[in-house]
Amino acid sequence: MGGVLASLARIDRATLRGARRATGAVPGAGRALATFSRLGEHGAVWLAIGSAGALARPARRREWLTATATVFGVYVLNTAVKFSVRRRRPIEADLPALVDTPTQLSFPSAHAATGFAGARLYSRLGLPRGPLNALAGALALSRVALGVHYPSDVLAGAALGRLLAAARR
Repeated sequence: MGGVLASLARIDRATLRGARRATGAVPGAGRALATFSRLGEHGAVWLAIGSAGALARPARRREWLTATATVFGVYVLNTAVKFSVRRRRPIEADLPALVDTPTQLSFPSAHAATGFAGARLYSRLGLPRGPLNALAGALALSRVALGVHYPSDVLAGAALGRLLAAARR
């Protein structure tokens, strides 16, 4: 089992390094990705979408507010897991992270958790699934490209968000 875990850790690190190198190879990509990634800080874009839905659809306001509260709950639970697991963020001396983070803890990714929860919940309320999933995926992947999450952090966050959203009926 140790060999499998070591192999997965090597793949995780190699994927992180590849994504981070690719970001650095394109002039201005790091700054653009950092700006884009800020949309997902603390689930902000997902809370904004939910709040806008509640304002725009008075007949379904309660459903929108419940979905938005669920996204916030996913963020809170993700933070609790992060503080329990205490996995350190990637540190690559030759490829430093391109953004600062509120903590040095990385597992699971809150950008991925809130994004995939929001995408699932809001698509149930009538927003188009494809663009929501694209936004969630892009925000999640931006964290790897910026060098602040391993791919496994993002996968775990996405799974957590989807699972919690699916449980909310």
